[in-house]
Parts: sequence; C-alpha cells; structure tokens
Amino acid sequence: MATNPSESAAPGPGPATRAVSGVQGLQPYQPGKPVSELERELGISEAVKLASNENPLGPSPRAVEAARGVLGEAHVYPDGNAFELKAALAARHGVDPAQITLGNGSNEVLELIARTWLAPGRASVFSAHAFAVYPLVTQATGAEARVVPAVSADDARQPFGHDLDAMRARVDDDAAVVFVANPNNPTGTWVDAQALEAFVAAMPPQTVVVIDEAYAEYVEEDGYPDATRWLDRYPNVVVTRTFSKIQGLAGLRLGYAVSSAPVADMLNRVRQPFNVNAVAQAAGLAALEDSDHIRHSVAVNREGLVQLDRELRAMGLRVIPSVGNFITFDTGTDVNAVHDRLQRRGVIARPVENYGLPGHLRVTVSTAEDNERFLAALREALA
Repeated sequence: MATNPSESAAPGPGPATRAVSGVQGLQPYQPGKPVSELERELGISEAVKLASNENPLGPSPRAVEAARGVLGEAHVYPDGNAFELKAALAARHGVDPAQITLGNGSNEVLELIARTWLAPGRASVFSAHAFAVYPLVTQATGAEARVVPAVSADDARQPFGHDLDAMRARVDDDAAVVFVANPNNPTGTWVDAQALEAFVAAMPPQTVVVIDEAYAEYVEEDGYPDATRWLDRYPNVVVTRTFSKIQGLAGLRLGYAVSSAPVADMLNRVRQPFNVNAVAQAAGLAALEDSDHIRHSVAVNREGLVQLDRELRAMGLRVIPSVGNFITFDTGTDVNAVHDRLQRRGVIARPVENYGLPGHLRVTVSTAEDNERFLAALREALA
C-alpha cells in the first residue's frame, strides 16, 4: 500500500538543512496578487490591479504583433546573443553592442551582478526603502548588506530619499557593489545629475556602482540624469533598465544592463544561454520603435500622478512626491486593514511595510477612470 512520503521519511536533517546559509535565511519576494486570484477568493468581478507598477495602456500594438509573428517558430531556440535587440539598444544608448547584457527582466540582471561580485567577506551598499531585490540577491550570495538610513521623512524635497553622503561613508574596500535606484521604488524619489555624478566620482574604481533606472522613461524633471552617458568616464558604472514598465512587457520578462565592455563580459560569463526568449526579443525590438506609445504612456502617467497626488493630499494624507508611475502615501492607520478593505472593493494596491515604511501604501498610476475608482474605494476604506 502506498504511503504518504512525508509520513514515511526518516527523521533527521534533509536537503533543505544543507542549503547555503544565505539562502536559508531568505524571505521570498512576494509579488502583487493577480486579479484572477482576488476575484476567485472574494467572488467578485472586474477588479483592478494597481499593485505592481504596470503600464495601464498595455504593450505597444507593434510589440504584440511582433510577438505573435514569432510564435510559429517556437520550436527553434532563440538567438542566444540577441543580435538585433542588442544592436538596437546599443544604438539607442550610443554604445557598442558588447556593452549590453540582457536579462530575464532587470531582476535577473541584478542577480547576475550579485553573483559576479558579491560573496562572503564582501558587502553591498544601498539605501533604506530601496528595491527589495537588492537585499535578496546580496543575502543569497552570503555577502553583507549595508542598509543606509534614508533622508528624513520631514525633508521638504525628497522625504525618504537616498542619503548619498551617508552611503558614501559606508563604502570601503569590502564594498564590492553599490545599488542606487533612480528613481527609487517604492518611494518615487530621485537624485539629480550633479549629486549622482559626484557620488559616482567618489567611488573606488573597483567598486561596481549600479544605477537602477527601471522607471527612467517616466521622469520629466529637469536635471534627471541618463547614467548611460557616463560610462566613458566611469567604467565601474552599470546602468540597468527594463521593458516591464513603460514598454508594458512585464509578462515577457525582459531587461538589460549597459556597462563597459569588460563588465558586460563578466556578466555574460554567468548569464545562462537563451535566458531571453524569442517572443520577448521580438516584442522588445518592436517596442523600442514605437515612440508614439511611449509618449502616450508618459502623458497618461503625468496626468494620473497629478490627479492622485492632489486627491490624496486633499484627504489629509502624507504623500511622498514621486516621479515614477506610482505613488506612496501614509494611510495614518493600520495599512493592512485598509488594504483588505480596498481588495473587497475590487482594488489591489501594495502595502510597503516590508520596505521599512509602516502604514504606507503604494498605488500604481493608472487611467483617470481607474485612479478615480481607487480614490473612491480609499475614501470608503478610511471612513
């Protein structure tokens, strides 16, 4: 008679106990809840997801058409070197294709950086309230994560922003990687060109400085830098970008790094063959060519940011000024209770207590209609 394996297993340590210590201590990244799961759980319909900073306009129609066009060749391995996509990205950034590293989303690129330069006895440096992947990839390698307190919540211009002076002070010979998200998720804060370049110039040449520009295309502020323009002066800089946000290709997982060629060579030594599939490559190439879709996405986001910021402040809520496609605010109460009430009204947002922001909720900027639906649900949830 068959037995339950968990009941018949011999007592004592199993394979999980031999996982490396950094992995054993990890808490897995928790993605935003899918609409289908919420609707199934609560028996509701027409829910809206505003938890994962996705483009409410979806992908470019050109990208969709290009993706469909390669499905008939799904039995063929993709171009492992992604020649056409890398050439297009290189032309976009004014670099050589050998300076481009592709990833299964920019998350994978961040992991490749960690696997290449972090290890026990080394450290990464990043700000509090920064992207959750930085501590995850650091801990998985057994390296030390040096989390630097952010700018005060009472700072008039950049509450909860990066304190670059404090970060610089934590960089020593053991600090192999520095992560700077610009703009930062989940706060939406940003660093201007003058301050960021001064920070980069002060870094030891052997320290890899990662400028994470996942939301760069949304930023319209004067003085916002494109760090890919600095690579000739600072060969230790790695700039990461993604197709998951403004290009609307989150479901296809496509990201990349722009760096010096020697840095890209190191990253490609640990990158898995065929890590970017043919559908993502085709869609990404077409998305780059659709400037109208990008402009429309920026315009919709600009209007939505103003709408959400204005109405949240009108409710008396403390809002963190954002330049991304999301906005984070202090609910002033039990954020999990507010989150639950929103979900029961068919709106999925994102509590960010795990980022060291208790009481705060992050919401994606969407269409005017969806923004208003969120605001109406929030008023009821806070009543």
